[in-house]
Amino acid sequence: MDSQDAVPASPHGAAVEAEGFGVKGPRGWAFRDVGFRAEPGSLVALEGPSGSGRTCLLLALTGRMKPTAGHAEVGGLRLPRKMAAVRRISALGHVPGVSELDPAFTVLEHLRERALLQRRYDGSVRALLRSPAQRTAAARDRIEAALTASGLDLDALPKAERTSVRDLERLEALRLSVALALIGEPRLLAVDDTDLKLSDTEREEAWALLRSVADAGTTVLAVCSEAPADALRITTSTTTAAKATDTGAETEAEPEAETGSETEDAPADTEGSPTETEDAPADTEDDTVDNTEEGAADALAETGRA
Repeated sequence: MDSQDAVPASPHGAAVEAEGFGVKGPRGWAFRDVGFRAEPGSLVALEGPSGSGRTCLLLALTGRMKPTAGHAEVGGLRLPRKMAAVRRISALGHVPGVSELDPAFTVLEHLRERALLQRRYDGSVRALLRSPAQRTAAARDRIEAALTASGLDLDALPKAERTSVRDLERLEALRLSVALALIGEPRLLAVDDTDLKLSDTEREEAWALLRSVADAGTTVLAVCSEAPADALRITTSTTTAAKATDTGAETEAEPEAETGSETEDAPADTEGSPTETEDAPADTEDDTVDNTEEGAADALAETGRA
């Protein structure tokens, strides 16, 4: 191939774009009419009160919950049609009930397990043909790189790498969950409850961590109750549509119209299979009832495997 015809390398992080995006549960909309655009390597904060559909939006944007209205694109992959492909380029950090740390495992056990799963399911044929020593060295390098990126200092833990998860502080557990996600070198990292039960100082450290991951090129989606000033804020509410506010230099956002939800029961489709799905038509009915916490809870309860 002539050098002039070579395809330029794409950025590592995935651009994320949504238009009229929504998920509806049996008792109402989990979220609706979300619209924004985030460039690769952006820090996107999904901000709002508990029950306002933040986690459902996080799961839908990572291909783990099927939307029922509108569409989104992650790294050029259109949702809901390319849900399986989006799952392959994204990774979940801490998401309660979906992607959680095992309190009985040690930090080392978690890291080894994730590296083994990564090698088994996501490795190339060439990687599988390496000698055991080469595979072990490659896994060790991935773990060390992920620990460095997450800022988790094993030597500072009570029992170093053999510390049980149940003995970790909240911020340490967050760092571990991020490290585990980064072992797979995802283009999109998603983290739930980023600032839950953290002091002001710990909250600043948590955002500094996610900001450093984004600065290194990985796009970050983070659910929170209060977003930092430099993030692209997508604000969800139980009474209005998600509103995007662009406060960073690298992103664009579009304001959203007010929204509501229907009272008529309609089951939400959630991801339960690795096969790809067809685009869902946008909901065009004129709704008058606001989003409900029950709608978000129902949609989340029907989520398929992570």
